[in-house]
Amino acid sequence: MHITEAGIWDTAGVVARLEEAGRTLLALPHRGYSPRLAQVRLDVIHDAMEAYGWTTARVRLPPPEPGAISRMDEAFSWLGLIPQSRFVLRSIVAARALVHPISERHLFSWRKLGERLGADHKAIQRWHAEGIRLILAGLSAPAGK
Repeated sequence: MHITEAGIWDTAGVVARLEEAGRTLLALPHRGYSPRLAQVRLDVIHDAMEAYGWTTARVRLPPPEPGAISRMDEAFSWLGLIPQSRFVLRSIVAARALVHPISERHLFSWRKLGERLGADHKAIQRWHAEGIRLILAGLSAPAGK
């Protein structure tokens, strides 16, 4: 993707991989097995139009491929390279990674993050860049350290 010839990640590559991970996460099905008790519920038809299937269809995303899920797991593990003491940076980077898989828009704009954290949106952008720099430093560090 955005890896240099020496096998080192660059800023654009890390951001692109995190955004791909966010799209993959949001494309995962929201239904499935859960620890809640199963309940049997019959759908009640409220309208004659519903009885014959004349309701509008909902667009469903195809489930992500296994390779995308593996890349998602790898990319989100990079958030651990941001020290726990810098949890605000970690939260900002994680929030900006969430990109809607259909509209390709960020779920959290810079201004929305600024409002939630009580900071200027330019400060949020600087903090995001700092979080990405910490991830890059962790990725370029020798494996034993």
